[in-house]
Amino acid sequence: MDRAALIAFITEQYSAHEENLWKKYPNHSVFRHKDNQKWFALMMNISKSKLGLSSNAMIDVLNVKCDPILIHTLRNEKGVYPAYHMNKENWLTLALDGSIKDDQLKWLLDQSFELTASKKKQK
Repeated sequence: MDRAALIAFITEQYSAHEENLWKKYPNHSVFRHKDNQKWFALMMNISKSKLGLSSNAMIDVLNVKCDPILIHTLRNEKGVYPAYHMNKENWLTLALDGSIKDDQLKWLLDQSFELTASKKKQK
């Protein structure tokens, strides 16, 4: 899924709109919950070298929050990296270059959305 398709999916699925918070980085976008303002996704355009790859070519990536138990296993999959510029114990960076199947990308977005949602108060 490319950047434009992913933005459209996030907008429709989660009613979250792209926010560009940094003038210096116009291709860095956050998506957050309306009620608690927590981010559940961060989309960026970064150098592949920032992911430990031997290239300075630019790549679109998506950071998502993930269950720490799953992170180690998921990092062994193609297109999944330790979180760039975020807590590596709770976040992953996903390459938006076609290496991750759309279904898995959507599932990981769902997980991130749930993990960052407001906690329900118990009676």
